[in-house]
Amino acid sequence: MINLIQGAVDIEHTADGLLPRRLPAWARAQCPDASLAMAEAQPSGVRLSFQTVATSIALDVLPTKRVYAGMAARPDGIYDLHINGRLVRQLSAPGGKTMKIDMATGTSVTEPGAVQTLHFTDLPDGDKTVTIWLPHDETTELIDLRANAAITPLAATGKLKWLHHGSSISQGSNAASPSGIWPVVAAELAGVDLLNLGLSGNALLDPFTARTMRDLPADLISVKIGINLVNTDLLRLRAFVPAVHGFLDTIRDGHPDTPLLVISPLYCPIHEDTPGPCLFDVNALSEGRLLFRAAGKRSDIRQGKLTLQIIREQLQAIVVQRRESDPHLHYLDGTQLYGPDDNARLPLPDELHPDAATHQLIGERFHQFGFLHTIEQSH
Repeated sequence: MINLIQGAVDIEHTADGLLPRRLPAWARAQCPDASLAMAEAQPSGVRLSFQTVATSIALDVLPTKRVYAGMAARPDGIYDLHINGRLVRQLSAPGGKTMKIDMATGTSVTEPGAVQTLHFTDLPDGDKTVTIWLPHDETTELIDLRANAAITPLAATGKLKWLHHGSSISQGSNAASPSGIWPVVAAELAGVDLLNLGLSGNALLDPFTARTMRDLPADLISVKIGINLVNTDLLRLRAFVPAVHGFLDTIRDGHPDTPLLVISPLYCPIHEDTPGPCLFDVNALSEGRLLFRAAGKRSDIRQGKLTLQIIREQLQAIVVQRRESDPHLHYLDGTQLYGPDDNARLPLPDELHPDAATHQLIGERFHQFGFLHTIEQSH
């Protein structure tokens, strides 16, 4: 099955099966952070792709469910089965391991669970390309894949390879299914091969992420920078600008001429002109609702704290400066993908993440206005 997995950087052999990872082992070893470990082990953009005439396919998986103390149960992760690029089935695996998380204390414990089997039946006759997109927000160990006819890996498609890095929005938070997250929407519209390094809460200009991107094959690269730096309150302005330069320098060490797009933050009212950190709204949590709020003060800007408006200004200036010697570097203002008018019509349900309809909108706009259109012209 390992030769059917696409969109993963590394495949870990666990006691039960195969665990797709979106950072290599050496990078994971450099940052033993629980939130990063959870994000990169969730297979956003990872899929099984193969050719077959089978009309019945069974996939054994061992998912890890997240249960948050005091919150309603999360919906089960979705597995999207596409045939020849078209969505034809959606299934969930209701059991598996359980990770119990207490957001108030920041602690978690994982309990064992049983392997689950997904049965994709009554599929169309004839030879077809099948793609099973794994849940974008649920760690999934792959145990076995069976069918009532032979399964063969796909031949080389010749598609351009798009390497993208971003935050939880790029990973797919609040999207309804894995093929509905905005990077997949954009990739499918453009006909490119996506490797999604959207890492929830962890688009933090980490050097190991830049080195990972440096060493991966790519025909087009995009980096969406900003929201996590504000909501973690990780950097001040003095550190932010050289950190962006360093991140881009490292990518350029491996991809000196590859078209590279810097995307600034989408519109997010709570952090437009108010610094972080971003915290859970405790009152909402007590009512079983998940909401976020900005805990910084506007006066903190004088001490160099970042807001989304400041980050957009700085990123644009950085790209303008670097383009003098790097003509393949581009900038996209994130509010072109989701701006104030969109927020009035499609507000962020938890004040931070877009809903399913907005993921579709962002993906379509990225295809229309963003990097992929530029790359298609350059090729």
